[in-house]
Amino acid sequence: MYLEFYGLREAPFSPTPDPKFLFQSSRHREALAQLVYGVQERKGFIVLTGEIGTGKTTLLRTLLARLDHDTHVAYVHNSALDIEGLLEYILQDWGVKSVGASHAQRLFELNEFLIAQHRQRLSPVLVIDEAQNLSIPTLEAVRLLSNFETTSEKLMQILLVGQPELRDKLNAPELRQLKQRIALRCHIGPLSPEETRMYIRHRLRIAGATDAGIFTDAAIQRITEYTRGTPRVINIVCDHCLLSGYADSKRRIDAGVVEEATEYLEEGERPEWKRSRQMRLVPSRAAVWAARGGIAVLVILLLMLLVFAANATGWLGHALP
Repeated sequence: MYLEFYGLREAPFSPTPDPKFLFQSSRHREALAQLVYGVQERKGFIVLTGEIGTGKTTLLRTLLARLDHDTHVAYVHNSALDIEGLLEYILQDWGVKSVGASHAQRLFELNEFLIAQHRQRLSPVLVIDEAQNLSIPTLEAVRLLSNFETTSEKLMQILLVGQPELRDKLNAPELRQLKQRIALRCHIGPLSPEETRMYIRHRLRIAGATDAGIFTDAAIQRITEYTRGTPRVINIVCDHCLLSGYADSKRRIDAGVVEEATEYLEEGERPEWKRSRQMRLVPSRAAVWAARGGIAVLVILLLMLLVFAANATGWLGHALP
């Protein structure tokens, strides 16, 4: 809706994890380098953690885009599965036509597939997202999958991705063997104020903006304060700001527009709509004074009527015999 108004080719703050828009802060750049190294060097277990909305999925999409096109990737989004569900999902995602009716038969089919891949000098990648939701028995079963290996190499690479709670879970005594097998640990956090400014301008530039100052410095400062450097929240706020700015024909997004956008996100309506509704519901000061004046006039008239009635009664009393 607002793309042409701001000279954009595409939406700069779309919520989808498009690797094209990846902003590599120092932490994101380091994490991506470790992920690429770990997969290419066949390190086995790799753990990626980060707070909600910090860009873990975008980072993973970037990693997968850099892999060889022949590399098979199983991406498990549903971490509520038990080990049998995981096995079935993995085999289907890797294109293995499973006929195994038991756990042992599925493991045999998986082993056959991995050996065939190894003969082609390939190493499939298993990604389990939201891994903090996996039960301890399921995580232990995933560790056992890493036993598929040769004397010198792992036959598949396993990436466990999740929120910081995943790190706490991996410290459980029951998972000490799994913890020992983790070759690399990566963690990404929120953006700094300067990184937030660079992030916003980076996404605008990728989306085709020729004007890097669509968001004023004051607006970016307010966005930083509200979002605390979380990329997903930054995207949501900036998208609402552009929509609000377009609706008000503002070429520059200032702090006032940001205030309106954040208030909308908090309360579900634009401030001007709220003010309009309040004006309809709450009488103006002039109306209040007019009402009070009308009441005062009515009281005076009533008193005058009472005085007149009293005088009339007295006059009639003297006039009658």
